[in-house]
This record gives sequence, C-alpha cells and structure tokens, in this order.
Amino acid sequence: MHIGLIGLGRMGFNMRERLRRAGIDVTGYDRNPEASDVSDIEELVGAVPVPRIIWVMVPSGEITDKVITELSEHLSEGDLVIDGGNSRFTEDQRHSALLAEKGVRFADCGVSGGVWGLENGYGLMAGGQAEDIERAMPVFDALRPEGERADSFVHVGDVGAGHYAKMVHNGIEYGLMQSYAEGYQLLAAKDIVTDLPGTFRAWQKGTVVRSWLLDLLVKALDEDPGLEAIDDYVEDSGEGRWTVEEAIANAIPAPAITAALYARFESRENSSPAMKMVSALRHQFGGHATRPAK
Repeated sequence: MHIGLIGLGRMGFNMRERLRRAGIDVTGYDRNPEASDVSDIEELVGAVPVPRIIWVMVPSGEITDKVITELSEHLSEGDLVIDGGNSRFTEDQRHSALLAEKGVRFADCGVSGGVWGLENGYGLMAGGQAEDIERAMPVFDALRPEGERADSFVHVGDVGAGHYAKMVHNGIEYGLMQSYAEGYQLLAAKDIVTDLPGTFRAWQKGTVVRSWLLDLLVKALDEDPGLEAIDDYVEDSGEGRWTVEEAIANAIPAPAITAALYARFESRENSSPAMKMVSALRHQFGGHATRPAK
C-alpha cells in the first residue's frame, strides 16, 4: 500500500514513520521543506498510485479547509481522503459534500496518542462508509497499537462520527487532567506531606486512579519537581469548548468537563499550581507548548 500524508507536525511526522515501519509506503507533504517528501500537494497527488488514499493531518479550521479544497482540484474519482486532524464534526459533512462533487470519497478519524504514538500506537475513531473504512484498514492497523483491533480502533458511524467521538474523548481528558491537577495542588499545600512526587508515584500500581496520565504526571515531576520552569497559562485547543456546546445543545449535564474548561480560562488570569500541572500534562502527552514561568 502507498498513501499520501499531508501535515508532518508533532503527530504527522511520527505517523509517517510508524506507517513506514509497518511496510506502508508514504509520500508526505508539509510546508516545512525539511520534513516534506514533495514540493506541493499537486506533486504529492501525482506520486500516489490510484485509487489514492490521502491522509490529512493539519490544524483544524481554515488550514484544513484550504487543504481539502486544494485536494478536490487534483484528486480523481474513487480516491479517498481521510481527515485525521481535530476538525469539528460539523465540518466533515461539508468536506464530504465538496469532495463528492468530484467523485472523491471522504472519511474522518479521531486520533489519540500524542507524541508517544510512534512507539505506542494511536487510538483511532473512524467515521464514514463501511467500504471506505475497510479499504483503509491496513493504514488503521499500522497506526494502532498491537493487539485486538477493538481495543484501539472503532468504526463509530457515518461521516463526522469519528470526530464527534474524539471531541468527547478530549472533553473527558479535560476533566481527568483537572482532577489530577487539583489533587496535586491540595497535596502541595499541606505541610505534613513531605514527599509529593513519591505520593503520586505510589499510586501508579494497584490504585483505582492509576492511568497513563498519572504516569505522565510523575514524569513531569521527575523533570521539574516544583514545576518552576513553566507558567500556569493553559490553552484549550477547541474540543473542550465543542464538547460543552454539545452538552448544552443536547441538555446533557457535563459539570466536570465544563468546570475543567472554565479552569483553563481562569488560568489566564490568576496564578495556579493546579494549572501548572495541567500545562505540564498537556506537554507530556501531546508535546503542546508551555509558557516559561514569569
């Protein structure tokens, strides 16, 4: 199999390498010529054999729109585009309709795994027609972790369903990180706690709160025990807001996710050890930029 991959940033670069290790030929394009295999999207399309599979891994919004539009001008009937970025699910229907005018197929895929995906594999949530998902299954299998497919891959439903599932996944992620961070702040505030990093380390095995995020929390404290090198300003990349908006639209109470989102807003106004930890965790799992401490 030979596919095209557009977007070779923090995740796309590692995805290209993981696919190649699995024996899939990948022609990658990125605006950074040092990372790119070709000079532009037209050259990428020409390099991939028909019927093509083109995986798009660029920031959501305007950049994804531009890439999908440009692809619609170069691809052929029967080609398949997979949007693996963090697009809002409502955009998938529009992109699918645009490509369908040229007979080009479309699927969306929520991808989780961050900068660790190269070695660990990625959790995948796909949306689209069954025949399109089946056609791309060798790609999904190469990207996901080893083991049972159902443990790391799901065909969620029709176009948009994959990104909807990833949106909710990220909303849950907001709440989990906030809980760990608030626990960190509470422990740090108490004089009788003399081994704060050791407390979290002792939770890694056998406790009900053990998780990969907890492992990353311990790693962050190993690297910077007082989190003195980073600011407590925490960005939100969109999915948390969309999750809260969907909760409101469907009258579903989501107080933990909503509070976690609001805490990120508050981090931009007041100093908070808890938000330092959320910032540290985002950097650990996703390579997201942190701000230096003031």
